[in-house]
Formats: sequence, C-alpha cells, structure tokens
Amino acid sequence: MKIAMGNDHAGFPLREVVRGAVEALGHEVVDFGTTTQDSCDYPDVAVVLSRAVAAGECDLGILFCGTGIGMAIAANKVEGVYAARCEDCYAARMARTHNGANVLTFGGRTIGPGLAEDVVTVFLATEPSQDPRHLRRQVKVKQVEAGG
Repeated sequence: MKIAMGNDHAGFPLREVVRGAVEALGHEVVDFGTTTQDSCDYPDVAVVLSRAVAAGECDLGILFCGTGIGMAIAANKVEGVYAARCEDCYAARMARTHNGANVLTFGGRTIGPGLAEDVVTVFLATEPSQDPRHLRRQVKVKQVEAGG
C-alpha cells in the first residue's frame, strides 16, 4: 500500500521510528513532512496529507503531532477523511473495522515507539468491515459530512 505520513515538529521523532516500521512491512511511504523539529503548524500538514488520502493518491495516512488530537481535528475537516487517534491495538482495529478510518493519528509526546509500531501494524493490516450495521453507520456520518 501507499501510506501518507506527515507530522509537525513535536511528532517528528516518533514519525521517524514508525516510518521504518511501515517500510519494513513492505509499504511505500509518501512523506508530507516536516523533516525537522523546527516549529510548524499542524493543520498545514494535516490538510495536505488528508486531501491526498481523500483523492485516492494514497491508500491510508498517518499523522503525528504532540498529542495526536490536533492532527485528528484538522484531518477530519477534509471531506472523505476519517481520522482516529489510537494509542492501543484494539482502538486501531475498531477504528478500521467499525468506523472505516483511513487516517491514524499519534501523539509523539503520549505514546512510546514500540507501542506505536504495534498500533500502526494493526491499523495497516485491518480491513474495514462489510457488516451492514457498520456500513449503515458510516453512511450516516457521510450524510452529516455532506451537509445532511
């Protein structure tokens, strides 16, 4: 798969670790930066990456900031993006299967690298459910997104 990855300054160190894990799983990484710990604004990265995921240029996305919260909020403003902040494997599995999440967010200051690697492995390996209950709920979210 083609995985979009982006971060702000606070998420940079964790992004570097997780990037290695994603590549070791055989996925292609599309880097949306930043490549330093110089201060930058998380919405700038989140929106560009999210638009690439929504357009189908990348299969899934992973965003990193200090807590993962700001990136999730910004990413979820892009139509077609369903970002989830997950800090355990169960949440990552449920975000994909039940909610159809296509962007994962992490907090570089709130999760350790080993657990982040485990979470991303589960997120990337899990397919969205085709169960009508989950699909019905996802459609309702999309209707709200479309102004309904």
